[in-house]
Amino acid sequence: MAPGRALGRTLVPRLCRGCHLGPEHGAGRREEAPSRVSRFCPPRKSCHDWIGPPDKYSNLRPVHFYIPEDESPLEQKLRELRQETQEWNQQFWANQNLTFRKEKEEFIHSRLQAKGLGLRAETGQKATLNAEEMADFYKEFLSKNFQKHMHYNRDWYKRNFAITFFMGKVALERIWSKLRLKQKKTSD
Repeated sequence: MAPGRALGRTLVPRLCRGCHLGPEHGAGRREEAPSRVSRFCPPRKSCHDWIGPPDKYSNLRPVHFYIPEDESPLEQKLRELRQETQEWNQQFWANQNLTFRKEKEEFIHSRLQAKGLGLRAETGQKATLNAEEMADFYKEFLSKNFQKHMHYNRDWYKRNFAITFFMGKVALERIWSKLRLKQKKTSD
C-alpha cells in the first residue's frame, strides 16, 4: 500500500497515533455506515499532513493531520475546524453511499420480480437490469435526495468559507510573528 502523499505543513489534527475520529463515531448507530477510518498511519517523524487510502464506506481519502508542537490557539481552531469538517464529510458520504446501495438493490430486486426473474440468471450469474431501467432508478434517487444534497452543498460551502477565513487569519498571524522577530533582531 502506498504511503499516501504528503501535503505542505498544515494545521489540522492527525488521525493516527491511535487512528480515531472522535466520540460521536460510536458503534451504537442504526442505519448508518460504520465510520471507522482507514488504519493507515504516516511515519512517526512526519511533519506534514498525509492522505490515506480511500475509506471503504465513504470512498473519500481521509487526511491524517499533523499537529505542530508550537501550534497557536488560532492554528488549533483552524485545525479543529478542518478535522470536524472532514469527519462530517466522511459520515455524510458513508451514509449516502449506504443508502444508495441499499435502495439500488431493492430497486433491482423489485424490477426483476416484476419481470418474473430471480436474483440469479440461469447461468448462475447475478441478474442485472439494462442501462435504461437503471436510469429510472438514478433519476428517482437524485430527485428523492435533492433537498438533502442541497443542504449538504450549502453546509459544505459554509464550512469551507470558514476554513478559508481562518487560513487567512493564520497567515496574517504568521506574518506578524515574523515581522516581530525581525524587529527584535534589528533592535538588539
